[in-house]
Amino acid sequence: QVQLVESGGGLVQAGGSLRLSCVASGRSFSRYAMGWFRQAPGKEREFVAAFTRSGGATGYTDSVKGRFTISRDNAKSTVYLEMNSLKPEDTAVYYCAASSGWYSVRGNEYDYWGQGTQVTVSS
Repeated sequence: QVQLVESGGGLVQAGGSLRLSCVASGRSFSRYAMGWFRQAPGKEREFVAAFTRSGGATGYTDSVKGRFTISRDNAKSTVYLEMNSLKPEDTAVYYCAASSGWYSVRGNEYDYWGQGTQVTVSS
């Protein structure tokens, strides 16, 4: 069992930056691939970024490549999402998730989810 708690969301102007954090507790953090997803009002949840279970590789959805960076600190059992050059279309609730698999961009392959943190980007 893993518990995930996100923080760092807020209101920011277009072009600004935010850093989201996700602290994991419970089973060993390093056992899981970690990912970030988001869901905007009226839209389906979508993949944003993820680490492989080893932490050796990352993946991003095309719309955030070059603007968002996922990182992890195993000593702190924390995964981060650094978001730069934010756009109004990045507005969503952002969720951290943990998968017992190696790596996935599919939400249904993640086993544990946080409660989400709201990111709002004004134009």
